[in-house]
Amino acid sequence: MTIAVSAGKHGLKVGTPGIKSVGPLAFGPDGILFVADNVEAAIFAIDVGDAAPAGDARPLDVENLDTRLAAYLGCSRDDVNIRDMAVHPTSRNVYLSVMRGSGAAAVPVLAKVGADGKVSEVSLENVRFSQTTVEDAPAEDDSRLEVRVLADGSREGEAIEPRPGFRLRIARDRLRTVTVTDMAYVDGFLLVAGASNEEFASTLRRVPFPFGGKAAANSLEIFHVSHGRYETASPIRKFVPYAGNSSILASYTCTPVVHFSLSEATPGAHVKGRTVAELGAGNTPLDMVSYERDGQEYLLVSNARHPLFKIACKDIDRQGALTQPKEPVGVPRTALPQKGVSRMARLNDSHVLMMQQDEAGNVSLRSYSTARL
Repeated sequence: MTIAVSAGKHGLKVGTPGIKSVGPLAFGPDGILFVADNVEAAIFAIDVGDAAPAGDARPLDVENLDTRLAAYLGCSRDDVNIRDMAVHPTSRNVYLSVMRGSGAAAVPVLAKVGADGKVSEVSLENVRFSQTTVEDAPAEDDSRLEVRVLADGSREGEAIEPRPGFRLRIARDRLRTVTVTDMAYVDGFLLVAGASNEEFASTLRRVPFPFGGKAAANSLEIFHVSHGRYETASPIRKFVPYAGNSSILASYTCTPVVHFSLSEATPGAHVKGRTVAELGAGNTPLDMVSYERDGQEYLLVSNARHPLFKIACKDIDRQGALTQPKEPVGVPRTALPQKGVSRMARLNDSHVLMMQQDEAGNVSLRSYSTARL
């Protein structure tokens, strides 16, 4: 059973965090939930007070999650925008960052889905929390744009035809909105991927927790196979800690998978990644998760326009750096049959939780046994 974190522990104080938007989520020590707010260029650490005992390692399946959220929040399904998903490390309840509505009128919501599929809202009034500012965030008036490829049929963005017969739907996002694209808590630090206000905008930050210490930041460089050049602008979209937390595996739009060694990420250093796979152009990765099966580690990458891919991590370890403009190349990958997968998370040691959208636009949560993936 988890125990509510006492006031003062981890630097938390009782109050109401002034969250303007919710995006990437990650859990830290004692079930502390980290919430990225790109409008405020801030990260909040919140004691969600989840004292539910861990249940049996069983699957969780929730049909029509978006409809349930809309009913709970009193809005239409079209006004529910699920930004991220994270599983509490002990209770196994599922936490969602949701924006209700769109544009300047959108309202941030933290929602919880219990083992019984019941939806509830996480109160942010008089909770134990702390926050830190992303000091090198792009300014609100930074005119640089970051392109995101959308799934066919998306309500967002605009349709383009970059070459005859090849049609895409893309969104052009202000750089400020990708200040934080993904997070993971590792060995006393919150790893934070995203964009900065520097010329080399792609950045990996290491933020000590409890908050208060100075964050270290590294500009990143990768060889982008489908673009045929080295790049430093576009940020990591998704990443997972790797090799005993000594490195990370990261994925970018159009869609390289890159290995970064954290031993090279000394404060202020410019770090070059080792591109190990190119999953194909015209695509943005939506999530990454790793799991073990029969003593082997595997990586799953969900995508906006490509299938759900599985990669054996042993193949990543022996893959040399890709430096030529050819694709798809690099480590072998297997396309899995699960369709419409966006967010993913390890539900427990035996199941991966996937958020899936069907052809009618309904979003559901489904669990898949790692023994069958």
